[in-house]
Amino acid sequence: MGKETQIVRKLADYIKKNLSKGYTMDSLKWALVRQGYNRTEVVGALELATRELAAEAPKVEAQPPRVEPVIEPIQEPVRRGFFSRLFGMD
Repeated sequence: MGKETQIVRKLADYIKKNLSKGYTMDSLKWALVRQGYNRTEVVGALELATRELAAEAPKVEAQPPRVEPVIEPIQEPVRRGFFSRLFGMD
């Protein structure tokens, strides 16, 4: 492995570790550039980390079958007239 490849590998591992801690790719990219790493190496490490994380991600099967919700009809209350209510007639 060449020196540049070792650096990219080391940076990719650093990126993956810190992504799991909640840092964003962009913040990691600029932090590494500010630390003096070559932009080309940083971009290569970001791409490598992205490919490796994508390979580790669980494969998504086809969409699960769609289940239609069962909608119960609304039952209207029986309306009774005034005299029916007054005299208790059903």
